[in-house]
Amino acid sequence: MPNEHDAVITGIGLVSSLGEGGAAHLAAVSGDGFRPVIDAERFPPFPLHPLPPIAFDRQIPKRGDLRQMETWQRLGTYAAGLALDQAGVTGQGALLERMEMIVAAGGGERDPAADAAILTDLRGAADPETLLNQRLLSDLRPTLFLAQLSNLLAGNISIVHGVVGGSRSFMGEEPAGADAVRVAVARIASGQGDLFLVGGAFAPARPEVLLHYEMGGVLWKQPWAPIWARQAGGGGPGGGMALGTLGCFLVIESRGHAAARGAAPVAAIGSVATDRCRRRPGEATANAARQLAALGGRFDPATTAVISGASGLAAPTAEERDWLAGLGLPVRAAGTVFGHGMEPAFPAAVALAALAVQDGRLFPPLEPAEAPMAAPLRQALVTGWGHWRGEALGLVSAA
Repeated sequence: MPNEHDAVITGIGLVSSLGEGGAAHLAAVSGDGFRPVIDAERFPPFPLHPLPPIAFDRQIPKRGDLRQMETWQRLGTYAAGLALDQAGVTGQGALLERMEMIVAAGGGERDPAADAAILTDLRGAADPETLLNQRLLSDLRPTLFLAQLSNLLAGNISIVHGVVGGSRSFMGEEPAGADAVRVAVARIASGQGDLFLVGGAFAPARPEVLLHYEMGGVLWKQPWAPIWARQAGGGGPGGGMALGTLGCFLVIESRGHAAARGAAPVAAIGSVATDRCRRRPGEATANAARQLAALGGRFDPATTAVISGASGLAAPTAEERDWLAGLGLPVRAAGTVFGHGMEPAFPAAVALAALAVQDGRLFPPLEPAEAPMAAPLRQALVTGWGHWRGEALGLVSAA
């Protein structure tokens, strides 16, 4: 039965290559044949889900604020504003003073010219470690380093939107986003808080980001393909990530708090579990099975689907797909919709699940490997297996 300490989502701020806002995204996936927005020209051979046209000044009106933000900070601050607007807390000083932020963030933008020069010189260096230390001290400007602080996104949201309660920034790629949601839900359930702004942003269209992931051999290097179709080729031994520009923030509050201020929930979000392993064969599956068992049968298979956060990288995606096949539930890959968005990937998958559950039906398959669902949609399991580490599972239900 619903109780006042249930966590509910009252605001969704979502920006991806498909546009901005929940309605735009639900419309994009609900039509006849999903059509992604892909940029295959800017950084060949890597297809990206690009930044859509955005009038940032609609949410960040001061030019000085805009000027000092990097793209990922603008994206996150903008998405946070959309979430606050939908939740009806924009400009509500008494609420914003109590609202707590949990932000999942990476580092900031680097200096590509300095990075390229250092990498070039390291090739012929007799003592590469010493050279690297010297160049890092001499080539990186202090102002550049300060611009890379991960908690600047939370700071900018506080300055622009007036969210001035407690603030935490989590780092750690996909698990950071999953833990941000988990902590908010757990604190609401325990009565330690009743109003949270949770999310993050990722802007991959930068040379140093692509260099970082390509050095690990994890990027998709073929013409774009949906998540499950990538397992047959490309990206090394099969699979790979097509990175996505993504900003997602959720206003999550207790059911009692939302009711008291007359806010209509989009969906409820129940238990969120996170874990990690060394990714030896079967370990991620074991984590997922334990997380599912902890839900204790709190979902009806007849009216439940899965929104998967699979990255597209071969080994974890194949293992997750095998585990999901055993559940017998229809599955949709959020990474096909958004691209893989690292820190905000799990919050965005939760947002997509909430939008579908609110709509009462699962949107059509995004590729032939996904099965249709004719029954009404009342609940969605949301997975968040990181490309390297971290497994998460959450349950989103009709409000």
